[in-house]
Amino acid sequence: MPSHSVECPICFQNFSSDFIEAHAQRCKGGMKPRCHSNDDDMPSAKKAKISSPKPTQSFFNFKQNSKSSMNNGSINAKNGDEKTKRSHIFHDDPPMTKRTSKKPSDMHSVPLAERSRPSTTDEYIGQEKVLGKGCVLNELLRNNTIPSMILWGPPGCGKTSLAHVIATKAKNTPNSSIRFVKMSATNSGKADVTAMVKTAKNDQQMFKRKTVLFIDEIHRFNKMQQDTFLPHVEDGTIVLIGATTENPSFSLNSALLSRCRVIILEKLSIKEIKTILMRALRKFEKDVRVITTPGEGSSLKAESSSCEIISSPDCEIVEENITESKITISEEVIKFLASICDGDARTALSGLQLAIQAARSAIVNENNNTYQIDIEMIKKSLHRSHVSYDRTGDQHYEMISAFQKSIRGSDDNATLYWLARMLEGGEDPKFIARRLIRIASEDIGLGDSTALNLAISAQQACQFIGMPECDVVLAHCAVYMARAPKSVEVYMAYNRAKEKIKYHEGPLPGVPLHLRNASTKLMKELGYGKGYQYKPPDDNSQTYLPDSMLGCNFFDGTLPSL
Repeated sequence: MPSHSVECPICFQNFSSDFIEAHAQRCKGGMKPRCHSNDDDMPSAKKAKISSPKPTQSFFNFKQNSKSSMNNGSINAKNGDEKTKRSHIFHDDPPMTKRTSKKPSDMHSVPLAERSRPSTTDEYIGQEKVLGKGCVLNELLRNNTIPSMILWGPPGCGKTSLAHVIATKAKNTPNSSIRFVKMSATNSGKADVTAMVKTAKNDQQMFKRKTVLFIDEIHRFNKMQQDTFLPHVEDGTIVLIGATTENPSFSLNSALLSRCRVIILEKLSIKEIKTILMRALRKFEKDVRVITTPGEGSSLKAESSSCEIISSPDCEIVEENITESKITISEEVIKFLASICDGDARTALSGLQLAIQAARSAIVNENNNTYQIDIEMIKKSLHRSHVSYDRTGDQHYEMISAFQKSIRGSDDNATLYWLARMLEGGEDPKFIARRLIRIASEDIGLGDSTALNLAISAQQACQFIGMPECDVVLAHCAVYMARAPKSVEVYMAYNRAKEKIKYHEGPLPGVPLHLRNASTKLMKELGYGKGYQYKPPDDNSQTYLPDSMLGCNFFDGTLPSL
């Protein structure tokens, strides 16, 4: 029977009927041929004519009649030329079972943070509130049940690593019916998502296989792009896992949030980051030995089979790799690195990798036999302590709120701390100065009226000299306000006046005639300004509120209802 063109229901490309079954198996396994079939070079009109549908030539009929096709010579697995034919059409890669691992020299080109990603939940470090024993998410993942979720947390807390754990588990589970797709909102758009969903629908219909879609930096998708996920998450075509550093309440659609569970990840502790660094050294940096303090060696030996513990002359314990080690690093240096990266494991691993690379270069250039990484080298590799701060995100509002509440509570120590956190994180000093002007009237008020003058002077000083010189100006003003006597009398009274106007029943009263300005003859004839006394009498008989508002006192809270 002559061969004909058949469209693959997975990738929607046309292939010869002699090879469509082999191609479909490759598509199902997630592999793609390096080149398309010969039909791709045909004119569209000729291709449509050749690939005209016939009842006996569809993919499903062809698959069912594959046995007869083999007898007719279309597909012959025993034919020695078949392998040559497939190689000619697809340019096959080596079989999947014979994948070659990367050479050690190639592994060093991969960032240490990427090489150190965990593969199982047992290897995942941190986030005990989310993945600890007995937690719902942990039990779901162990049972290979993956819900749609949004991973929200600061950079380097393990969002992408958690997705990597899920992907690895889906791939390694025998007879797994889950296909994992990873995308990034930084280089993907609506067209990419639509194409992925089309493939996911085919997988679900043909192979009963579920697609798990991981979108990194999902907050970078606009609201219209996010709407693309809604129907497909709703009907179960895809399971969506999104990672974001922004507050989902503001950066994601409420409709999408209602279909996903928000998982909050926290910054990693110093102990957790230290464990991550130790594991990365033992597993990937074989030419580095760790000098540990007494009492730690036994636990380290229990965790690693590639290292041995030996005693050093100064009575410390040295964890030495079985392979030759020329670079040494102390546990104190590792702890220091873990303490200055602000809970960001990626920053810690990148700093450690940079220090190791510098040490290797020094050994080669200076012809040294050994090199010890010290705290000064770590400081140079990071340049400064890593301060996580987002001038447009949640921290922008959270820290300025903590700053104002510290002044309100007369805690000058906390006031300086939050001020330094904002300035060292890159906050605009003029923004802080404007808030100090507000604080001078809202929280200090009549307790010290000179605070407003000082705040305005500080704001002008920030404009004149800028950062970094204006930091002490802001500190001066902030500490003065924290120590100043407080009065919220004006603030509270004004709020009561606003509420009275906002919730007034009926039309608001007009200005009394005696308080109106009679600027024309007609106004005087209408009684404007009549009875007004420039110097009020001692008996306070002259009133200044509308008749319906008489008796209201916004300072003591007396607000009679109308």
